[in-house]
Amino acid sequence: MALLTDLINLNLSDYTEKIIAEYIWVGGSGTDLRSKARTLPGPVTDPSQLPKWNYDGSSTGQAPGKDSEVILCPQAIFKDPFRKGNNILVMCDCYTPQGEPIPTNKRYNAAKTFSNSIVEAEETWFGIEQEYTLLQKDVNWPLGWPIGGFPGPQGPYYCAAGADKAFGRDVVDAHYKACLYAGVKISGVNGEVMPGQWEFQVGPCAAISAGDHLWIARYILERITEITGVVLSLDPKPIPGDWNGAGAHTNYSTKSMRSDGGYEVIKEAIHKLGLRHKDHISAYGQGNERRLTGRHETADIDTFVWGVANRGASIRVGRDTEKSGKGYFEDRRPASNMDPYVVTSMIAETTLLWQPN
Repeated sequence: MALLTDLINLNLSDYTEKIIAEYIWVGGSGTDLRSKARTLPGPVTDPSQLPKWNYDGSSTGQAPGKDSEVILCPQAIFKDPFRKGNNILVMCDCYTPQGEPIPTNKRYNAAKTFSNSIVEAEETWFGIEQEYTLLQKDVNWPLGWPIGGFPGPQGPYYCAAGADKAFGRDVVDAHYKACLYAGVKISGVNGEVMPGQWEFQVGPCAAISAGDHLWIARYILERITEITGVVLSLDPKPIPGDWNGAGAHTNYSTKSMRSDGGYEVIKEAIHKLGLRHKDHISAYGQGNERRLTGRHETADIDTFVWGVANRGASIRVGRDTEKSGKGYFEDRRPASNMDPYVVTSMIAETTLLWQPN
């Protein structure tokens, strides 16, 4: 009798040319991920080779019951680290049957921004630092914390090792390797300041691909926490009080910023971001006001300030960038539950296309 693990680990390529494609999309809340699988006749290497599909939008909060069909359009392909072989994960965006993007399809407008000739010429690069919290399944309390109680104060947990300081490393390492297998541009991981909280970084990614890679990395993490019986939280302030929140710091540069004289371009871009601070804050994630208090490595939500090596600023410029006179900067305002399509395209639009009156 075959064991369940034997069946899960079957290598289909030994027996058939058919593959399984897991179609993934962002659900109605704008932060949840949905997916379903279909069989394809053979290996696929480009999204254009994939058929469009559909789903019941009334069950995801994205369509009324009397007209519930939503169309999935494949946009990016990744290797499937769960089924392995030639099987794939497919990042999709969503449209009405008439071809109009549905309101929760944030990729559509982002793609329009990144296809603008001015933006394309500047070769935008992004690196996103995704912080998250692992929770105990039935109590929704951080992993490693005594149920109903608190661990010792913050300090010993950041980038730490040890059973009393690092909680959930098996999930983190499994996610790291699975992302590398899938082709996600994951560039590192580390334990965060609050115990039970971790971070992974995606990038550098060009233009729209930053959003695709971060959403797939989130999906893979959701699947791994599902397997391990742990709950993934992207809440920007999962525990009230004197505990760090969770953000998605977004590092950004353009061709001009990376070239000689780029520091002046960076300062002009930061000036523009300051002028549109409220607009950006309103689009940078739900519940961000609970995180941006000015007390935990962030500027107050109503304040815009930038500085070199200042982790309490809205925008941080690195010492290396200041020293070399070119490079990148970090927008520290986005919340952990932000939509990367929205944040990356908004930064590009403000810094490259928007002109102050």
